Amino acid sequence: MKLKFMKYRKLSYWIAGALIALSVLSLILRGLNYGIDFAGGISMEVKPISAEYTIDKMRADLEQFNPELQSIGDNGAVLVRVGLPKGATDAEQNQRVAEIKNILGDKVEYSQVQIVGPKIGGELVRGGILAVLFSFLLMSVYVWVRYRGGYAVGSFISLCLDFVIMFGFFSITGLEFNQTAIAVILMGVGYSINDKVVNYDRIEENIKKYHKMPMDDLIDLSVNEMMRRTIMTGVSTILAMVALFLFGGPALRDFAIAMTFAVIMGTFTSIYISNVILYHFNLRDETK
Repeated sequence: MKLKFMKYRKLSYWIAGALIALSVLSLILRGLNYGIDFAGGISMEVKPISAEYTIDKMRADLEQFNPELQSIGDNGAVLVRVGLPKGATDAEQNQRVAEIKNILGDKVEYSQVQIVGPKIGGELVRGGILAVLFSFLLMSVYVWVRYRGGYAVGSFISLCLDFVIMFGFFSITGLEFNQTAIAVILMGVGYSINDKVVNYDRIEENIKKYHKMPMDDLIDLSVNEMMRRTIMTGVSTILAMVALFLFGGPALRDFAIAMTFAVIMGTFTSIYISNVILYHFNLRDETK
């Protein structure tokens, strides 16, 4: 059975527009949930000595610091995250750690203590932004060198859409935005671009083969021919992310969720954005 993707091309524009609007609004109104490595703060991994010292009691003891507590693993360990005052000095950071340890006392064991000052966090934010911008620039150059005409326009528009939606996803879901999130965004967009290149190559081949076939039928044919490869690649990647989510621990859980969304998003923008845009260009003249 051949699926008629181009039949729903107008609906795809509405879906893409809604995703962009939601992403931009969320980024404006909610922003990003910066992790400690970007915002600065204290992260402690502790394990209560006694089962009677629950996470709720720990939260109550640290209430004055407005902490974020999260159970991790199966051994009763707790991740404690506490923010730092803007412009906190090294002495003030160490003082905050001492205050927390003084409150928790001998009721917990400490596995890990991490301090990221606001200054370092700001530098990491700038570095992350530069990494995203540089990657976007390189991918844009690749698109314009690799393609021309409608192919270049379709690739570039879908590339912009990929970046906007990925940032919007982190904003809407509230997942922690840190250095790992930057890696997920770049990996996800890279996956999406690769999928588009494969689809475009097949469309180019079919244009040379079927000289009189209507463009919507030709695009549908090309996508259907690549559908098995698209499904197998996407499903295998998602299965790996499911394994990370189930067995990788809290540190990899957000990564697995975001990467799964990136695969789904990349597949959607390949089929229903970059390919749909081609419908509006005379590709046969461009192929000559």
